[in-house]
Formats: sequence, C-alpha cells, structure tokens
Amino acid sequence: MKSIGIFCGANTGQDPIYSEASVALGKLMAEQTIALVYGGGNVGLMGVIADAVLEYGGKAIGVIPQSLVDREVAHKGLHELHVVQTMHERKAIMAARSDAFVAMPGGFGTFDEICEIITWNQLGIIKKPVAFYNINGYYDKFFEMISHTITEGFVKKDQLENLIIEDNPVILLQKIREFSDATSDYWIDFKRI
Repeated sequence: MKSIGIFCGANTGQDPIYSEASVALGKLMAEQTIALVYGGGNVGLMGVIADAVLEYGGKAIGVIPQSLVDREVAHKGLHELHVVQTMHERKAIMAARSDAFVAMPGGFGTFDEICEIITWNQLGIIKKPVAFYNINGYYDKFFEMISHTITEGFVKKDQLENLIIEDNPVILLQKIREFSDATSDYWIDFKRI
C-alpha cells in the first residue's frame, strides 16, 4: 500500500482528541511511507494531518477545487497540489491516486466522500479498503444508522462487515494492509426484478 485517501473535516471539532489522533495517524503514515492523498486544505483536521505527515517526513498530495483555492484554504507546503474545477473531479482523482480510504471525523463533505467510495466498491467500480478512524466514538451513530438500513432491507449485512472500524491508528493501518474484500455481488433485491 503506497497511499491512503483521507476524508476529514475542515474544522477540528470541540475536543482536542480529534487533532491529537490525526497527528498520530499522520506520523504513522509518514513512518510507514504511506502517502497522504486528501482534500488539499490547510484548515481543520485536513491541515492537521497534512502538517503531521510533512513534519515526520512523509508525502502529502492535495486535490482541491479552484473555488477553495480562491478562499485561501489551500495548503502551500504539499509535494503535489492538484487544482480542479469541481468536487466530482476532486473525488475521481483522489480515488485514482489512493490504494485505500479512511474517513476521519468530519461533516457533510466527509460523509459524502466516504459514502461515494463505499458505493463505488459496492458497484464494483473500485475494490479498495474503506476504513473509519473512529476517534472518540465519532462514527458510532453512523453505524447504528447503517445497522438500521440492514434491518430494513436496504443494505446487505456484508457491506457493513466489509468496512474497517478502528480507533487505534496502528491497528487501523494493519487492518487496511490485511484487507480482503468479503462482499457478495448480490446487493440488488432480485425478487423485485
């Protein structure tokens, strides 16, 4: 594994643990020579993890829409900064440049990005590990919602089982390296066709 796409917030959150855990993951990625591929910002947890990767000698690649560059939120110290026109382009480049994906705490943008990657895996567009760095139990309610979708028959159980959920960055990276796709190709309810 050469690179991980990280989706995370443009804010740091209320609890310092989010930034502290982001630094820990960035440091580990640098030590394990795993390049960071992320949204290219210098704000929030995006800036925190990018700075940590760079501080510890790692490689950081940003992909950012021009509209955010215009708002002066682009990180100026990255190895590569790809400026694109749309969020769709951003996600496509990040997907192509990443061997795996991790969602850290974030807001709507983070939810959108990681859910799109999960969907691409489900549809067979890509087959890459998807993990949640569940700092401080941030994603617990999200997984309750996914469990509800399974109970109600809209998501197959193996889709949830295929996601990596971890709050320890060492174990998180280990599980990503050991990932083996266990989902079936039967995500459609064929009895309705």
